[in-house]
Amino acid sequence: MQRIAYAAMAKVFAVVLVIVGAAAIFGGSFAHSFITDQLSQEEISMPTEDGISSLSEESQKVLTPFIGQELTTGIQAKAFADNYIYEHMQNIADGRTYEAVSGEYTKMANDPDADQDELATLAAQRQQLFMGSTLRGTLLNAYGWWLVGSIAFYVGVGAIVAGVVLGGLGWGVLRPKKDATEAAATAPATE
Repeated sequence: MQRIAYAAMAKVFAVVLVIVGAAAIFGGSFAHSFITDQLSQEEISMPTEDGISSLSEESQKVLTPFIGQELTTGIQAKAFADNYIYEHMQNIADGRTYEAVSGEYTKMANDPDADQDELATLAAQRQQLFMGSTLRGTLLNAYGWWLVGSIAFYVGVGAIVAGVVLGGLGWGVLRPKKDATEAAATAPATE
């Protein structure tokens, strides 16, 4: 009796896992396709060899495989955001963040005796850091969803494999054996 119950459970889980796996693969593939379509519309080119020559050795190492390519994947988006945009942002205001520069700018803008040249410099830095942070955040968001899509795809493959294994158990190994009387009753008659 236990064998019949285990076989039935294996069959049910096999069907469920195959369906869930197929849905996860579809979802992961859709995420990759959607992100590629959206990034392609932006027409962002990865930097050239000359474009990365002034960057740190680590950033050059990360960006080198993508030199001159169109930015269309989450992996490229992360590399561009973390190793190109961020490194350039570090050079804008001596490594200060948008929040720090914006705070300084706001404080100085409210001071009637503030040095106008310094205020203009802070305003330019503030704008550059804001644009860099925004673009970087958008690209890292694309990377995050790319990663979710990748995980969903591989979980889907694993679920299908597990479903096939359980199906083999449920419809094969755990299938109830016919007893001798049942086998004799269903056996073809010989003359």
